[in-house]
Amino acid sequence: MEFIVNRETVLPALNKVTGVVDRRQTLPILGHLLVVARDGRVSLTGTDLEVEVKTSFEAEILQEGETTIPARKLFDICRQLSEGAEIRFRLRDERCVITAGRGRFTLGQLPATDFPIMDLPADGFDFQIQEGQLKHVLDKTAFAMAQQDVRYYLNGLLLELKADALIAVATDGHRLAKFVTPLDLALDTERQGIVPSKTVMELKRQLGGSDAPVALRLSERSLRVVVGTMTLTSKLIDGRYPDYERVIPGRDGGMAIVEKDALRRALSRVSIFSNEKYRAVRLDFEPGRLKLLAHNPEQEEAEEEIELDYAGEPISIGFNVAYLMDVLGAIDAPAVSLYFQDANSSSLWRGADSESETFVVMPMRL
Repeated sequence: MEFIVNRETVLPALNKVTGVVDRRQTLPILGHLLVVARDGRVSLTGTDLEVEVKTSFEAEILQEGETTIPARKLFDICRQLSEGAEIRFRLRDERCVITAGRGRFTLGQLPATDFPIMDLPADGFDFQIQEGQLKHVLDKTAFAMAQQDVRYYLNGLLLELKADALIAVATDGHRLAKFVTPLDLALDTERQGIVPSKTVMELKRQLGGSDAPVALRLSERSLRVVVGTMTLTSKLIDGRYPDYERVIPGRDGGMAIVEKDALRRALSRVSIFSNEKYRAVRLDFEPGRLKLLAHNPEQEEAEEEIELDYAGEPISIGFNVAYLMDVLGAIDAPAVSLYFQDANSSSLWRGADSESETFVVMPMRL
């Protein structure tokens, strides 16, 4: 195998595939990229056995072939080369020799036949969505996924396909995010799958805001996403997602509207004095005003007041300030509507007049 490629061509491709390669892996081959040079193009594939990313680029192929190269070292070498550098890759004596200008780098390699390739789902439901739309769905919900929870089915994002919509849901048991995107899917039966958190975060990193079409195939055990020259294939979490509709509170209690940026700035200030472990802040709802209070074991405290559109009875509710900041960061509207029953019940948050998004936050005992 031997080919020549410009640094500005290979570096973006490497950036797409190295994200899934774990720095610590049980099998040495998982620290490598599969490199295949054939028919005027070079393909790169990285995997951790749960998710696989593959992309390709044009290159001057001097000799076709395939091998595996250490992912991080290859990425670091190409990143450190000067802009516009012409890079030559060639196999010699069971080593991969990379030359660029006066630099020469010799890397170890492993047989390409040892590289594990994930099977593409042969069945499943195919649909398309704009790249920016899919990124918007993930940005609205991914923050609420659990991380290393013993309830393994929470360590991911639920994708639910209906005849007229794509629904994404994430929860860690303390807060929940749901977002509905209208799509004409023409499904006879609803489908769903739980996408692992690593896959979700990798997609968030790779997706842009363009109108380019993204092709998805959701099967019983896997998900395939194709964006341009990049193909991501991921296993799904095998489990049953909880009935999320049951934990979404109704709107028959108190209702308040507050300016998002004013609330976010006030929360940022008072949270400086919150307990570093519990991150608790108290919100006192009164007609026309919202009072925010926080204190810590050092007997320090902070208090702020902002205007509020609320006409109900005074009520005090404790929240984890980090959860509220995450919700406010996911809301695009300039004003936030929130609904609550009492100090011990979950509250419902959404952008004012934004019916497609739903955020639920559990209260804290203070």
